[in-house]
Amino acid sequence: MSGRQLPLGSDQAWTGGVISDWSTCLLAPNPSAWTLEGTNTWLIAEPGATDVVVVDPGPDTAEHLERIVATVGERGAIAQILLTHGHADHSAGALSLARLCGAPVRALDPEHVHGGEGLHGGDVIALGDLVVDVISTPGHSADCLSFRINGDSSILTGDTVLGRGTTVIAWPEGKLGEYLATLDALAVTINAHDITSIYPGHGPLVADPAERIQWYMQHRAERLNDVRAALETGARTADEVVAIVYAQTPSGLLGAAKLSVQAQMDFLTA
Repeated sequence: MSGRQLPLGSDQAWTGGVISDWSTCLLAPNPSAWTLEGTNTWLIAEPGATDVVVVDPGPDTAEHLERIVATVGERGAIAQILLTHGHADHSAGALSLARLCGAPVRALDPEHVHGGEGLHGGDVIALGDLVVDVISTPGHSADCLSFRINGDSSILTGDTVLGRGTTVIAWPEGKLGEYLATLDALAVTINAHDITSIYPGHGPLVADPAERIQWYMQHRAERLNDVRAALETGARTADEVVAIVYAQTPSGLLGAAKLSVQAQMDFLTA
C-alpha cells in the first residue's frame, strides 16, 4: 500500500496516507460539514502479508472504490470488508467493492452483510498474525462497532470518536445513555491495552486516546448541564433548547444540533 507518511497528531489538513506498517487511510471524496474532509477508508494488514482488511469503503463512488482495489493490489488482495456501522457515508460502497474484489462484507446490521458472516462485539478476526478484536460501541447508532488492531496499538472507531470535534448522537437512532457507557468501556480498553492512537471515521488521527475520551465525557456532561438549564428556564421543545444552547452554531449544523438535543432530552427524562 502506498501513500504519504503522516505523523500522529498532525495539525495540517487531513489527507490520509500511510499511517504505520499496518495501516493506510484512503480519504473518500465526500467532504462536508458532517464528514469533515471525507470518510476515512482504512486498509489494515500484517506487515509483509498479502491479505488486507478494508474498513468502511465509504460512498459508492467508482473512483474511490477503484482506488481501494488498486492500492490493495500493490501488495495482495482484499480478504474482508468490515463496517463500523451502516450510515451511507461509511457503507454505501461496500456491496460494489465486494463485487469488484469478491470479498465478504461483514457488519453488525444484517442488512449490510454480504457473502459472509455478521459481526458482534467480542468476535475475533484472525488473518495470520493480524488479529482484530471487535468491540460493541453503540450510541452514535445502534449498530456501531470499533476494531482493535493487535499489532498497531490502535482502535478504529468509525463515528464513535472523531478526529476533530464530537460526534452527533442523532435521535431517535442515537442513544446518549448507550454512548456514555461506550465511552466508559473505551476508556477501560485504551488503558488495558496501552492504545496509543485512535483511527477515526472522519478527520485526523487521535494521538492522545485517553485524553480524548476524557474530553468527550466532559463535553457530554457540559452539554447535558446546558440542556438541563435551558429546560429549567422554560424551554419545552428541542427547537427551543437549540435556540438557547446552540445560539452560536452555524445554521447548516442546526439540524444535527436538534437531533442531539432530542437525544439529550430523552436521556434526562428516562
